[in-house]
Amino acid sequence: MPEPGLVGPMQSSAQRFESLRALTQAGRWPAKWWLSLLLFLLTLVSTTLFGFALVRSFQAGNPFDVRSIWDSYVLFTHGDAAVWSGLRFSIPLLLILLTHELGHYVECLLWRVDASLPYFLPSPTLFGTLGAFIRIRSPIYTRKGLFDIGIAGPLAGFVMLIPFLVAGVMMSHVLPAATQPGPFIFGTPLALRAVEWMRFGSLEPSRILLHPMAVAAWAGLLATFMNLLPMGQLDGGHILYAVFGERSHRVVSLSVVVLLILLGFLYWPWWFWAVVTFFVFRRHPLVYDQRPISQGRSFLCIVALVVFVLSVSIVPIRIS
Repeated sequence: MPEPGLVGPMQSSAQRFESLRALTQAGRWPAKWWLSLLLFLLTLVSTTLFGFALVRSFQAGNPFDVRSIWDSYVLFTHGDAAVWSGLRFSIPLLLILLTHELGHYVECLLWRVDASLPYFLPSPTLFGTLGAFIRIRSPIYTRKGLFDIGIAGPLAGFVMLIPFLVAGVMMSHVLPAATQPGPFIFGTPLALRAVEWMRFGSLEPSRILLHPMAVAAWAGLLATFMNLLPMGQLDGGHILYAVFGERSHRVVSLSVVVLLILLGFLYWPWWFWAVVTFFVFRRHPLVYDQRPISQGRSFLCIVALVVFVLSVSIVPIRIS
């Protein structure tokens, strides 16, 4: 058996599990675990308060009004226990994000890459969080390792969100024909639309009042889509670099930046994301390993492409 953490291309699933078990038996707490826990708890509160606003709108049979988030914070500061009904949204969302980041973290352990525990980003704005990330503090030396670390997060997160997506849509309602849409209208990625079709047939998405659990799954789809963009140091960029190499990665990354600029005419936040990715995430650390990835990983690359297509939302949120 290879040394724990040095995962070879022929290592079986049982051997990988044994490697992970050996790594986690060292008994040493990860660095700054307390910061990860604190940020998680703060994000749990902020997403629950946003979720309460969702739950209240859903129970009233009204489209979500973002202005009701302020009421959630007022009730929270007065100790009103009703706000914890927002856990119907926050728990699914945090489980999806946590599973995504733990997918990366576990693969980092297996490949002996130094990485932090997940850091969550609480926010008083829409959804109550800006997402989560892990910090990779050491180089990734092989293309196989880069591929495994990059793809593990999106696939794990997508698998986790599917049951929440199905259950959430099944609990959703049809809005009365005379109901006016709320100030914000969520986009409809293919995965969501497929489940809506099974539940509501050809009914227009704007007529469907999504259950808070379905909104959490929708947010998970948006995070999956953005992370799988084939550019820079995003998960999709890692996969692209591992499969096709540095030159293809550079060309495709620049092409995606141009595409985001064009999409900005439909949805202006893409301009902001194009600027961020160009100046922050565009360059990718060199990986000198030139060995091609295995056939099994090539198949997973196709799976990741399918997940990307199912998660795409060109206009994620539009103002009514």
